[in-house]
Amino acid sequence: MTLVEGNTPRARTAHDRDPQTEAVIDLEAITHNVGILRKFAGDAALMAVIKADGYNHGAAAVAQTALAAGARELGVTTIPEALTLRNAGITAPILTWLNGVDADFVSALDADIEIGVSSPRHLESVVAAARELGRPATVALKVDTGLNRNGVSRADWPQMLTDLGAAHRAGSVRLRSVFSHLAHSDEPHNRVIDLQKQRLIDAVADVRGLDLDPEVVHLSNSAAVLTRPDLRFDMVRPGIALYGLSPVPELGDFGLRPAMTLQARVLLVKKVKAGDGVSYGHTWIAPRDTTVALLPLGYADGLPRILSGRFEVQLGGARRQAVGRICMDQVLVDLGPDGGGVREGDVAIFFGDGSRGEPHAQTWADALDTIHYEIVTGIRGRTVRTFRGGEDPK
Repeated sequence: MTLVEGNTPRARTAHDRDPQTEAVIDLEAITHNVGILRKFAGDAALMAVIKADGYNHGAAAVAQTALAAGARELGVTTIPEALTLRNAGITAPILTWLNGVDADFVSALDADIEIGVSSPRHLESVVAAARELGRPATVALKVDTGLNRNGVSRADWPQMLTDLGAAHRAGSVRLRSVFSHLAHSDEPHNRVIDLQKQRLIDAVADVRGLDLDPEVVHLSNSAAVLTRPDLRFDMVRPGIALYGLSPVPELGDFGLRPAMTLQARVLLVKKVKAGDGVSYGHTWIAPRDTTVALLPLGYADGLPRILSGRFEVQLGGARRQAVGRICMDQVLVDLGPDGGGVREGDVAIFFGDGSRGEPHAQTWADALDTIHYEIVTGIRGRTVRTFRGGEDPK
């Protein structure tokens, strides 16, 4: 088993034998989820999106697991993310799609990274890097089909076609793929999805009019993979579903298994008298003689302070209500008058896959009026990441 604190892998030490607070990543769940997604993808290849350190699950470990389970390619946002995967010994195709015009394209091309280009200015920088290295760049043309975020705008489209054709004829680039991103994928029947689909088809036709034939066209993110089989094209590009979280929660879990469990060990069990206040500001007053457990997780570790008194943990075989204000480093839960048999050193589960009765990341998301993406990517601070199942990441 390998532990990671923050984003930096390190070897296990004696002090890590029983981490106070940990995010346990179940790699077997990743394998399971890739299997589910491959079934939904049909004949389309699967690109596993590993951006943001694998959605805070550990990029290299998730990438290795996803590839072993049948993913063909990997997707990340930045060049440093792509190079991190290469430095971990991963040789599979990697696409990076969010870089400034002054990014280190030379290093990316030298590492055989496919580069997404979103404007003529970006293409110009990539061509310059290719010339410096003396070999063509592998590029992916990202088309803005209506999200109006990253991607070639309609205003830039004619110039991009002209420049792309010239770069291809000069031998500076090899166009491998054309892709786009959806604005309403969590609303499977939204008419904008059909509009974006057609715009991508039209963009590919424009590219083929230059006598360029992209090898791969892709559009589907997690929600589209699971709900819109007509958007598969040559490859699908799931992200959050890899990690077991439904991209459309109101439609169910699609058989996915959450891979992250957030848990902490009880540091202290103590009695509190009726009428006594707990934590800063005494926002919670004990209504009776009771017992509380102190857990070493706070807002510095990704437990939002606004959740104070609004969530439960699974501890001692039951759900326990958090009480009082969440602090920077700690939070308290009410065990009831008899303490429920909880002892110091017992493990409290904040969220997980629900198999032990614990809440899901979606439970926090609902309470905060946000999405579960923000919950799992927000765990940080002193939380130690632990991988279980599969092979140890190297």
